[in-house]
Amino acid sequence: MDRTVIAYVIYLLVSIGLTVWVARTLSKNGRIFLADVLHGNEKLADAVNHLLVVGFYLVNLGFVALYLSDDETIADARGIFEALSTKLGVVLLVLGVMHLSNVYVLNRIRRRGAMEREQVPPVPPQGWATPSARA
Repeated sequence: MDRTVIAYVIYLLVSIGLTVWVARTLSKNGRIFLADVLHGNEKLADAVNHLLVVGFYLVNLGFVALYLSDDETIADARGIFEALSTKLGVVLLVLGVMHLSNVYVLNRIRRRGAMEREQVPPVPPQGWATPSARA
């Protein structure tokens, strides 16, 4: 078997495995944030969580597929490791950016929901003001 094909197979297996692992982690822990933001509406939290995970898979697996091809021919075992380290390094960086982006967005949504629940006037009302007559 050609060394380039071996590198492609290893790249796909590791990249897809990492994508599935990160997506499951986001799904499991992101659901808690969504349930909090959505005031305990479990069905809606599950639906939104599922949609976010599907989008995560589409973006990351699309990137993995687009980044698969390589113009260089791999001559030896060292070349396999060099090609894999470059490709997997970029995939890990993209997964990390996507993961941090999802966590950031979920945290912003959660904070906004917490602020909306805790809105109280800064000073309690102290009495009534009498209307003034306009001339």
